[in-house]
Amino acid sequence: MSEPPRFHRAPRPAADAAAPAADAVRLNKRLADLGLCSRREADEWIERGWVRVNGQVGAMGQKVSPHDQVTVDRRADAAQAERVTILLHKPVGYVSGQAEDGHQPAVTLINARSRWRGDAAPTRFAPAQLKGLAPAGRLDIDSVGLLVLTQDGRVARRLIGEDSDVDKEYLVRVAYGDVTTGVQAAFPATGLARLRHGLALDGQPLKPAQVDWQNPEQLRFVLREGKKRQIRRMCELVGLKVTGLKRIRIGRVALGQLPVGQWRYLGPGEAF
Repeated sequence: MSEPPRFHRAPRPAADAAAPAADAVRLNKRLADLGLCSRREADEWIERGWVRVNGQVGAMGQKVSPHDQVTVDRRADAAQAERVTILLHKPVGYVSGQAEDGHQPAVTLINARSRWRGDAAPTRFAPAQLKGLAPAGRLDIDSVGLLVLTQDGRVARRLIGEDSDVDKEYLVRVAYGDVTTGVQAAFPATGLARLRHGLALDGQPLKPAQVDWQNPEQLRFVLREGKKRQIRRMCELVGLKVTGLKRIRIGRVALGQLPVGQWRYLGPGEAF
């Protein structure tokens, strides 16, 4: 029985074989645009000789046109399958990314002891999973809730890429001036309308958002973008002060019963 081919072909759009050079892009971008990996992962594959262009081993920085045949070694699939995505219930006092002002990054909470006992994923924790584990999105130091950390560039691209349309849901406790109870009754309907659409941050208009009252002191936000401290800044623009903020969902993945300070793996049947 013959050995199966080591390389498989990456999908490609139909194109005329005489496509102009202007259509050429770097090889790592081509792989990322096809959704096979991130550019960083593509660079790793190219360095290892796992990517071929028209049958020849690809080179770093090489440009390819739409009609070029790009193939990827099956060992890349195996390497990618080992990459993990972790869901953390981030507490107050931890930053999402690099340590700053004496505050520890959320990744320091990821260890065998802090894994949620209710995690049904079959994956076993190993220290190697911490290598390259990075947050796919922001959750500021004063906020709690669902934070995604991943080694998988495809997940990061899906959540924070320029073309990402994954929605994120938050519960936001607010005050209106000196009013801390019964805020809904005191806050004008025009302010709620502006939160939904009409605000701008950093000189750019914000995308429409879903904003509704959950109870007299708490709003529910659903956003499709993630500017720095966006909800807090949006509330400030309409006279509200955020006193508590919790992210409870990203795409189809909910925080659920995951306890504060604990984590679990993204399960085999889950996707954003």
